[in-house]
Amino acid sequence: MVIGMSIFNIFVLLGGLAMFLYGMDVMGKSLEQTAGGRLQVILSKMTSSPLRGLLLGLAVTAVIQSSSATTVMVVGFVNSGLMDLYQTVGVIMGANIGTTVTAWLLSLTGLQGDSFVIQMLSPNAWAPLLGFAGIALFMFGKEKQKNVGQIFLGFAILMTGMNLMSEATAPLADAPWFADLFLAFTNPVLGVLVGAVLTGIIQSSSASVGILQALSISTGAVSMAAAMPIIMGQNIGTTVTALIASAGANKNARRTAFIHLYFNIIGTVVFLTGFYALNAVFDFPFYHDQANAFNIAVVHTVFNLVTTLILLPFSKQLVKLAILTVPDAKEPEQTTLLDQRLLSTPAVAVNRAMLVGGDMAEVCRTALLQAMSTTRKWDDAIAAEVRRKEDAVDHYEDVLGTYLVQLSGRPLSTEDNRTINTLLHTINDFERISDHSINLLEAAEEIRDKNIRFSDAALGDLGVLESAVQDIVNRTVDAFQNHDCYAAGKIEPMEEVVDSLVREVKTRHIARLQAGICTIEYGFVLDDLLTAYERIADHCSNIAVAMIEVAEDKFDTHEYLNNVKSGSLKFEERYEKYRGRYTFPEEPVAQPAAAPAAPQ
Repeated sequence: MVIGMSIFNIFVLLGGLAMFLYGMDVMGKSLEQTAGGRLQVILSKMTSSPLRGLLLGLAVTAVIQSSSATTVMVVGFVNSGLMDLYQTVGVIMGANIGTTVTAWLLSLTGLQGDSFVIQMLSPNAWAPLLGFAGIALFMFGKEKQKNVGQIFLGFAILMTGMNLMSEATAPLADAPWFADLFLAFTNPVLGVLVGAVLTGIIQSSSASVGILQALSISTGAVSMAAAMPIIMGQNIGTTVTALIASAGANKNARRTAFIHLYFNIIGTVVFLTGFYALNAVFDFPFYHDQANAFNIAVVHTVFNLVTTLILLPFSKQLVKLAILTVPDAKEPEQTTLLDQRLLSTPAVAVNRAMLVGGDMAEVCRTALLQAMSTTRKWDDAIAAEVRRKEDAVDHYEDVLGTYLVQLSGRPLSTEDNRTINTLLHTINDFERISDHSINLLEAAEEIRDKNIRFSDAALGDLGVLESAVQDIVNRTVDAFQNHDCYAAGKIEPMEEVVDSLVREVKTRHIARLQAGICTIEYGFVLDDLLTAYERIADHCSNIAVAMIEVAEDKFDTHEYLNNVKSGSLKFEERYEKYRGRYTFPEEPVAQPAAAPAAPQ
């Protein structure tokens, strides 16, 4: 054909491109899944130091091999209130440097020599072995081994696609029009534009740099003069993903995407201006050389390092520029609890969901403790706060439930699946505990409105029971927030303690009622309080059982409780230990009425 390629070459090129992009996607997602919750841990350690953020952004992107994915995560974190705008600058700069690792791996394909060592350094030699090892691990290994296998397979597919692209475009080496095309790209504006458009379409600077490396290997028509502006443009094009992801987000999340864009645009302008000015003076010899995979990787890395060194001291100015672009709204914006953008990185989304679940548990705990205080002394401000928190817990349950259903359809590790199942089994119990805080509030209102007075003995009994209820709630929330199944195993004995205390409070009240110390009216309110406390303990038990059973990949509450309570020496020991901590004060023995005097 005139263009230098047959229709079959085009077929092979398209197939190679598909395999290259698919391999990169598989490798990146498998790396991310293997890293799992550590990504959340790393990014949650952000400080106000851009340098620290840079190192962390570099580390995360080097792991998942996608600066776009890292930036989208950062946009999601900002939209969820996990990070502030200033913290994102260093992360974005680090992400740009971290994404250059793929280009360095691909640059090894350009190694030439007869030495066995040199030949084995080339990915073309060991990528097939990785593919074989990968399929073996994927088919026969356990979960973590399967993830490693997918990483190997992704890289093998990526390399196969790159080789197919190189073979398909090899005829272009003899096509004059192709050489003229890359000669036109030596125009910096045109080269930057082409690089930006290509990367904007495939939304991966690593992939577009890899394609450029494949063309340089197969055709020999790519000069350094053409490659440099294209590489600059590729860095600009990768910002499209974050800009799209920020649509509909709050103002700081949108500003984060613009920081990414401005960093790459300003970096490109500064770098190219400086380079062409120096080249005009010194006429660098390499500028007219043929580009290869190695020096393309060098330019990609040097560009990101130099622009980072130049712009890192101007982090605050980048933030101000983003704020000017996205000014403050007239009305305050609400922070999103769980950002949809994090669903693209399921391991991070799972950890974020667990953190939100922990926040929900904490709000539930404080609402309950505040509600309990109103039964002793009514306070309008505290009552309003309890109602506000109960509404917040309802909102938490709605948002978390919807998010977890969406998340459950994503590729997840076994551990992440367990986390989701634990949350799905527990958030309703936390919501019910917060409902009982309203029941306590209503009982407190009745005590206030009817001016009911408790006897000292009744107050003493309730104080013992309330201490036990606070204990079981604190144990449950702490175990849940710390993912501590051992601590959760101590909840059921405490639930039995609360049940026994409730029964004893009722018995003691009846005795006082018969002695004329307590009133029937107090008994009605007391019954409401005891019912709420007993049910709160039941929900704590449900949460603990869910944590333990899900961790063991089963869920049969009745079987678990029967096994725990029937003849378990540890259960009995714990019950007796905890029961010994909650004893009622001894009541004075009622004196029998004096006998009537005998008639004289």
